[in-house]
Amino acid sequence: MDTLRRIAVPPQKLFVEGAWQDGSGTPLAVTSPIDGSELTTLQGASEADVARAVAAARRAFDDGRWSRAAPAQRKKVLHAIADRIEAEALELAVLGVRDNGTELAMALKAEPGSAAGTFRYYAEALDKVAGEIAPTAPDVLGLVHRMPVGVVGAIVPWNFPLMIGAWKLAPALAMGNSVVLKPAETASLSLLRLAQICAECGLPDGVLNVVTGSGAETGNALAHSMDVDVLAFTGSGPTGRRLLEASARSNLKRVYLELGGKSPNIVFADAPDLAHAAKVSAMGIFRNSGQVCVAGSRLLVERSIHDEFVALLQREAEALRVGDPLAAGTQIGAVNSEAQMARNLSFMAGAEAEGGEIVTGGGRILEHTGGTYMAPTLVTGVRPEAALFREEVFGPVLAVTPFDTEAEALALANATDFGLASAVWTSNLSRAHRMVAGIRAGLVHVNTYGGADNTVPLGGVGQSGNGHDKSLHALEKYVDLKTAWIQL
Repeated sequence: MDTLRRIAVPPQKLFVEGAWQDGSGTPLAVTSPIDGSELTTLQGASEADVARAVAAARRAFDDGRWSRAAPAQRKKVLHAIADRIEAEALELAVLGVRDNGTELAMALKAEPGSAAGTFRYYAEALDKVAGEIAPTAPDVLGLVHRMPVGVVGAIVPWNFPLMIGAWKLAPALAMGNSVVLKPAETASLSLLRLAQICAECGLPDGVLNVVTGSGAETGNALAHSMDVDVLAFTGSGPTGRRLLEASARSNLKRVYLELGGKSPNIVFADAPDLAHAAKVSAMGIFRNSGQVCVAGSRLLVERSIHDEFVALLQREAEALRVGDPLAAGTQIGAVNSEAQMARNLSFMAGAEAEGGEIVTGGGRILEHTGGTYMAPTLVTGVRPEAALFREEVFGPVLAVTPFDTEAEALALANATDFGLASAVWTSNLSRAHRMVAGIRAGLVHVNTYGGADNTVPLGGVGQSGNGHDKSLHALEKYVDLKTAWIQL
């Protein structure tokens, strides 16, 4: 581990048409949230560099080197990529942790572990996707073909770059598309390595291109490209809006957005095991320092058990070991950046001003390390009109609000513009079904939080966006339907 921690990371380049290339945009320094040290630098892709990457993807698509490859060949390559990710899992995880600060135990599972599984899932799915024969008159043959869309632009965030990158890449590649991928400025290293792995495993040149740089320069150029057919994005709401505007101003490319949430975690007095619910709920918000799109950041707890459950949660929060994400025994790693830390702390000042009580945490810790660490934070008395109830923090901060009735719990759960994830803890099966039906969210956990795998879709409603990652439904984003109407 120490050897991997100390490996020097050379200056990075763009990956275009199967080769490392220089960019002409603004370069970026890569600062590790572990200790504030500079890891390396990224090339900045200018508008011209992005155009070059998109042109490479278009050439690769048009000449059929991948788009017209037999499904069996595409399957073989995707499986090979999964094998290599698994073989390099520790190296990929450590590289990513040095870049974004996720605790290693979680990074191993959520990053290379998840990415390998995602490539395998879509490798196995791709030759099960068939066209259709329409029910027509005897003298007509109606066929529905599923065709690759062409060039896919993918913009992924910094919290789980390999996992979320694979959610975009694997189904897009499985369907025969070419991809231009833009990682986040503060978490590009593991995806640059993935591009090299894909090439070494037989993915043809130009089919996957990676352009690094700022959102304002590189991301904006990709969004406005006239030759990108589909744009898939995970990130913030303001950026998602700008991507939709870019689509309207360019070629009306389809845009699929996953924009985070303010997910309610609802605990009824009849929850099967309050101690277990508290332990799972704590990790549902504090893992990866709260930097999880589906994090259960709003705790709605029945008033009769409010004090008992808050005490259980406080005990769980204060027992978590926060620190160097590469150190043995660390349970919670670093906040990704100084900018994110500043955002987290601004919510703390606002929470107290709006009447909330910080029960534990609430501030920066371990400043002597040079890294960005925050104590798991529990805030009670958060009213529905408070910013902490309504706005996504994306940090280790849990807002607690009591309720008295099932109807009130449902109303509070839905008192948000977001609708990504949620959870309900109850022993009453009928209540569980009523809450699943009533909560406006793309994912409802019952008596758990987290763990949904590739067999089910992940997507939201409202300002959590549109479209779905994971499952067979994700393939629909990366195909066009073409009808053949044949007079016999």
